[in-house]
Amino acid sequence: MTTRRDLLILAGAVAGLSACDPPRRTPVTAVPDRLIARTTGGLVTVDGSTTRRWGERSAVSPDGSFVYAMKDGTLTGPAANAQLEAGWAPEVVSADGTACVLRRPGSLLVTHGENQTRLPVAGNIQADAFTTDTLGLFVLEWLPAEAPDHYRVRLMDLGTGALSPLLTRDKRPVPAGAEEEMRGEGRQAVLSPDRQTLYTLYTHQPGHQHTRNLLAGTRSDVHAFVHVLHLEQRWAYCLDLPHPFGEGPAESHAIAIDPDGRRLAVVDLASGSLAYADTHRLAITSVISVPKGAGTAAVALDASRTFLGAGRTVTLLEGGGTSRWTVPSPLRGLHLNHAGDLLYAGGTDEIVWLDAASGAIRGRVRVPGLQTLRHVLGSQGRVGGSPDPGT
Repeated sequence: MTTRRDLLILAGAVAGLSACDPPRRTPVTAVPDRLIARTTGGLVTVDGSTTRRWGERSAVSPDGSFVYAMKDGTLTGPAANAQLEAGWAPEVVSADGTACVLRRPGSLLVTHGENQTRLPVAGNIQADAFTTDTLGLFVLEWLPAEAPDHYRVRLMDLGTGALSPLLTRDKRPVPAGAEEEMRGEGRQAVLSPDRQTLYTLYTHQPGHQHTRNLLAGTRSDVHAFVHVLHLEQRWAYCLDLPHPFGEGPAESHAIAIDPDGRRLAVVDLASGSLAYADTHRLAITSVISVPKGAGTAAVALDASRTFLGAGRTVTLLEGGGTSRWTVPSPLRGLHLNHAGDLLYAGGTDEIVWLDAASGAIRGRVRVPGLQTLRHVLGSQGRVGGSPDPGT
């Protein structure tokens, strides 16, 4: 798990995308949807025939709609345009784009419109996600602070800076000594479409004891689970994944949620396993065998289809049948657009988009230094909060 989440405002230069890419059957064309990607130089937005680079000191909201960025001492965002001292870096953006947390050693800065709140931080704290009302902040408290090797998720009151345990699924406070402690390996997160629930996949967690185990005096032997965090009601629950999830390389695992927010898909391509979960019942509904793959795994799904990827291969599961397609370079993210007719695939220094029915490549755009394709927004999707020059 990277920093959870692993979370657009004009803050960088505008550069037109070049059509000088050597032709490889498919020409460079304007991108039909708005894309958010992480590169070696920070966040990048690709929109039509324009790319915008926000720099290394930038953070995106969980669904990709808003970015805050620091450049030349100025913080810009949908609800901010302020001069700040050196050293601050945006870390987390609220789902509605109204608030941002910035971090520098020893303190956090919370911006909410024109209001700024500075909170001294004891220990080793990393912001993770806002509560829905933006009055609280879920944080990762790394332990031990000086030489951390694990952490626990806690809730920070943004009025006082005080930390407290989360609630259990039945909305009871977790007693002292029963808070879960995670290693932070293989951490990936997706947000529900209604922005209420964050689902984080943890792998490589042997010996992890859930709160329910600690309370009941039992032991767990799972190696992977989905940490379910309700951002409005402030409770957490761990959805266990069966063997062999969590035993293969962290990069062989991936998680996705369908557009209705009803199903989760978790894949482990090292073992060739795919699990589906019902988000209402918080239960695994099925586990099926799928083709194995080497490399960084990716998954995307809608109501009737699941797309799996690793290396240069994309596998479509639909109606009991399987199709396999090839992309130009090893995958670095896989996402369907909102219409469900295009599948976007991050690759080496580029993003390509395929016909989601046939697998035919419909276009490509260069994105130098691309690390992962983070989000695909509709062509009319809200990005940032300022007018986009040149569009």
